[in-house]
Amino acid sequence: MADVFSTNFMMAALESLQRPSTFLLARFFADVQTETSEEIHFDVIDKTRRLAPFVSPVVAGRVVEGHGHTTKTFKPAYVKPKTPWDPNRPLKRNAGERIGGQLSPSQRMEQLVVMTMEDHMEMILRRMEVMASEALRTGAIIVTGEDYPTVEVNFGRHQDQTETLTGANQWGENGVSPLANLNTWALRTLRRSGARPIDVTMDTEAWSIFQEDPEVEKRLDTRRVQNNSIITGGPMDIGGTYMGSIDGFNIWTYADWYIDPEDGQEKPIFPDHTVVMTSPLLEGVRAHGAIRDEAAGFQAVEMFPKSWVEQDPAVRYVMTQSAPLVVPRRINHSFSATVRSA
Repeated sequence: MADVFSTNFMMAALESLQRPSTFLLARFFADVQTETSEEIHFDVIDKTRRLAPFVSPVVAGRVVEGHGHTTKTFKPAYVKPKTPWDPNRPLKRNAGERIGGQLSPSQRMEQLVVMTMEDHMEMILRRMEVMASEALRTGAIIVTGEDYPTVEVNFGRHQDQTETLTGANQWGENGVSPLANLNTWALRTLRRSGARPIDVTMDTEAWSIFQEDPEVEKRLDTRRVQNNSIITGGPMDIGGTYMGSIDGFNIWTYADWYIDPEDGQEKPIFPDHTVVMTSPLLEGVRAHGAIRDEAAGFQAVEMFPKSWVEQDPAVRYVMTQSAPLVVPRRINHSFSATVRSA
């Protein structure tokens, strides 16, 4: 039988896996960038609204500088989910296998290796989904973990692109129009980024208030709700649900959670009363540094699986390594608001 723990087998199996959908990554961070160095290099674009200068037709043209961007460098933390391998597992029926068993031990072993890597992939992508949420909500990502110093990756979003409504200005208060807020915030984002955001993503608490607004209730177009492929170009992604359109905005609700490894508590990826405005013009990127592992050949890959045996006590491990960072290149094309205090 093939060596299911070989690098070639595990890499081929990993590449063939169907990746779980994650709404924020799939919609706003679709591009993938891999590096052959341990650092990630990324551009943050800052275009200005310049006019072509008038000159006489008989004099030399005026020199204009190229549009601005800042190249930043970050050495990412690793994510390395590692699973101990029970040598007796291939001798037992797998979940979903017919009672009495229908697979040989070698077939079960192959299936179990694939299932382990699927678990690792889901954990890594969920970590990146949480990073995407941070970037969209705050314009920065906090990277922290065991044996890794806490680092803030600040993408330089303008401070006016983050807002917290208070007091009588909160959604749900008399005289407050959520739709007027969206149009004001969209104009602000258009001014700073050069593009109008068309996707409005909110958690279920914010949506509950938004949908009860009389103007929204009257004008929200829900005719395409039953055909999400018109909006997404394919099956609906996990976490995001299309609710309708209004004033040129696609309205989405987003609900997903994660278990925080620091305290073991389940937490929402979008906190209560969160509203985010952007579009695919954010030019979001899933960036990955090289895997500093001789077995990986220091390749530019998104994820690298490996397996080895510890001799005392005897146990086999399966591990998947990744060095990820999500990058919103047009950072001011995102806006976030907390529309009501808890």
